[in-house]
Amino acid sequence: MSTWETAKDNWRVVLLVFMLVLSSLFLFAPAFEPSGSEGPAAQETATNLQYGLELSGGSRIRAPLVGVTAEEVQFGGDDTAEVEREVAAELETGDSSDVIARFSTNTSGTVELVSENATQSDLRDALDAAGYEYETVRDGVTDETRQQTIEVLESKINAAGLSGGTVRTIGDGDFVLIEVPNDDLSEVRDLVNSRGTVQIAAYHQVQRNNTTEYVNTTVIRQEDFQTVGTAQQGGQGPGPHVPVSVRQSEAERVQDQFVETGVAGQGGTECTYSDDPQSTEPCILIIRDGSVVSSFGMDPSLAQSMRNGEWAQDPQFILVTGSFERAQQVSVDLRAGALPAGLALDEGTATAISAAQGEDFKRDSLIIGLLAVFTVAGVVFFRYGDPKVAAPMVVTAFSEVVVLLGFAAFIQYPLDLSVIAGFIAVIGTGVDDLVIIADEVMAEGDVNSRRVFRSRFRKAFWVVGAAAATTIVAMAPLASPWLSLGDLQGFAIFTILGVLVGVLITRPAYGDILRALLTDR
Repeated sequence: MSTWETAKDNWRVVLLVFMLVLSSLFLFAPAFEPSGSEGPAAQETATNLQYGLELSGGSRIRAPLVGVTAEEVQFGGDDTAEVEREVAAELETGDSSDVIARFSTNTSGTVELVSENATQSDLRDALDAAGYEYETVRDGVTDETRQQTIEVLESKINAAGLSGGTVRTIGDGDFVLIEVPNDDLSEVRDLVNSRGTVQIAAYHQVQRNNTTEYVNTTVIRQEDFQTVGTAQQGGQGPGPHVPVSVRQSEAERVQDQFVETGVAGQGGTECTYSDDPQSTEPCILIIRDGSVVSSFGMDPSLAQSMRNGEWAQDPQFILVTGSFERAQQVSVDLRAGALPAGLALDEGTATAISAAQGEDFKRDSLIIGLLAVFTVAGVVFFRYGDPKVAAPMVVTAFSEVVVLLGFAAFIQYPLDLSVIAGFIAVIGTGVDDLVIIADEVMAEGDVNSRRVFRSRFRKAFWVVGAAAATTIVAMAPLASPWLSLGDLQGFAIFTILGVLVGVLITRPAYGDILRALLTDR
């Protein structure tokens, strides 16, 4: 028989060898290294595998989004900004940033209340008082708000230099899962714990009812910034600060407001807000999530450029903060944007795994995997005592793990303990199927005829196929992205993949190997 005829007759074995070669390329070839391997949180490994938090160390936060939503709200010709102001005016906080209105049709839409501890009754009362009719009020936020929140969280993680972090929804979408490798839990918690709303306000005096009082006048909102630099230490200059520029379309307004409020006074202003807020010259306040982060006056040269109108031609300045940590917070919030809805961390879970503990898990997982392989090999050799039957069985079962590892490296699926458990389950179920095949083929003693071998193998394969279908059906709910089953999802996904690889590739290849070793004609 020629080489081509031999390969054609054993095409299932050729397919298995091809899959092993391809998987090896995915695992070890530099061309398939993770695209983010140059980042500060890159994982230095001998393979292209991506490890999850349990095997690399890091932080994981799982929490629901804060908010309640009214649906089919009749806007009555008002635009969304007006709806937000009207509803916010009926709330105790009166903050329009806690209300999100969106059009669904030309005349109606949704209204979300995303303030902390928001309840359905709060939103109902506000809508009733504002005169807006609605159909239903439910817990949770809209898909648009959920997606925007994920995008902002991803931007926050990237802007803070936390390379390798991921943000996604789990379950029915109400929970957000944040995973950041190689970083402290407190740092990640601080990053996502706040809405990140930053405003620049003028703190100045006004006359009301024949008395003088201080007020905050918002001058610059987050959307008014054109560019935001990274936090700077400052050296011998003004101290920790963030360089920023304002959109040209807003520059003249910002300039006029600073002049009108007295912040850009003749000769600049000296701010003593932190010492005595009731006896200070006009100040510039950086307000983050409703709290004053920093206060400072205006340099005489900057004030003069605003007074003569030159600043609006090149609208940039620096935001001085009290510390470099605050400068970093302001820079991240301005560059990433404000979260549409916050996270209810007290209703979720937060876990942290150290890098050393991750290395221990990785080593122990390797030991358990090898122990499973050798244990199975020992039992199989003891069961049959014939290397021609047992050796291909062990090699075939191990091949399934290699193919799965190659697939994980190709799609960059993060390996964690649940996935490792899936691999071990694949080894066990795979050998079970191979034992069924071997027992059926050798049930009536040695088999020399290929025709008899094919008949017995086909009978055994029906049993294997039925068992595989049962496993897939049983695991499908666990693998579903619509159920909030956490780590069980990875276990189910790779168990199903292992079963499919076995039925489509390795079991048929094992049959061809047995046929070649046990038959003469």
